[in-house]
Amino acid sequence: MTKKKIILLGATGSVGTQALDVIDSHPDLFELVGFAFGNNQDKARQIINKFSPKIVVAAQEATQVQLAKDFPDVVVHAGDSGLITLAQTENYDILLNAIVGSIGVLPTIEAVKLGRDVALANKETLVVAGYTIMAEAERVGSSILPVDSEHSAIFQALQGVAASDVRSLTITASGGSFRDKRREELVTVTLEDALAHPNWKMGAKITLDSATMVNKGLEVIEAHHLFGVPYDQIHVVLHRESVVHSMITLKDGAVLAQLGATDMRQPIQFALSHPRHLPLRHEKSFDLTQIGSLHFEEMDLVRFPMLDLAYRVGKLGGGYPAVYNAANEVANQAFQDGKISFLEIEQLITRAVFEHMEFDGQTLNQILASDKRTREKVTQWVADLTTEKGN
Repeated sequence: MTKKKIILLGATGSVGTQALDVIDSHPDLFELVGFAFGNNQDKARQIINKFSPKIVVAAQEATQVQLAKDFPDVVVHAGDSGLITLAQTENYDILLNAIVGSIGVLPTIEAVKLGRDVALANKETLVVAGYTIMAEAERVGSSILPVDSEHSAIFQALQGVAASDVRSLTITASGGSFRDKRREELVTVTLEDALAHPNWKMGAKITLDSATMVNKGLEVIEAHHLFGVPYDQIHVVLHRESVVHSMITLKDGAVLAQLGATDMRQPIQFALSHPRHLPLRHEKSFDLTQIGSLHFEEMDLVRFPMLDLAYRVGKLGGGYPAVYNAANEVANQAFQDGKISFLEIEQLITRAVFEHMEFDGQTLNQILASDKRTREKVTQWVADLTTEKGN
């Protein structure tokens, strides 16, 4: 069998690291031909030495210069333009987008234009440009394969199921670090508190998004685009154990669920190997008799207003989801930097959404412009809050 040539965006992050483990587990099936990374140059060097990629993209130009000097056989680019160049490379089969944030939008679009398949762990891509990407993918025959555990679960449950037979989708939510706290208890929570996720080991941004429930809101919007299901037919339930990754309900009432250990390598591997299920190296133990019982609770949209807001912006469409996402990215980082409180994340996102001015017939360029304006506005609001507090 011919090896599947892979481009990996976000190679040194949590998902990227696990994707490399999958690729390394099946050297007869997968080949890493290029990757992009952020600031972890030491890890990037290890990847180059181990996988011998042909092209690499660094976030910073200084890093690009150093890597190009030390690895003369590797083509090295830098920055956002480097990501696009990497996605436009001819010699690959699938792009695995594991970058965090809307920076992943443009390289995904470039890969789809080439007719390449995309394994998508970057939910912001479809939140910002879902209509554009899915329409182009359908036009050229490119497959968008979900990597998020929830969307992969739905995708796996849908195998062999006619779209017309689906009544609804149910996305499970762990509830994040503060699932047992009342809203009044959130006033004084710290970043350390927020990053103590009870079930998953993830990067800081997505762990914090899980605590605010923005992450689940983004997943609802992504599911709408991936599976073509109306928002009223996409449900979220609180499931503390994170054993049932998500479910589908068919028109006859049958419910199909995908269960498994909390191991991101499984959805990553299935996206790369689809439609095959390959053995997973060092598979995590999973025994329902040891788990004993599973719990499901209705989501409280008053307690988790960012999930409620995500449904609202998703239904509004146009630039609203991009504004929601952009405001969150700025506010999320501001909380990580100690500039705002946890609840001010919600306040900034809500203000950005309600102040957004929408125009008819939003093009992708207009949506990206709204994204840029939102980042500028929320950055200024953060600065104003910091000044008011005397920080």
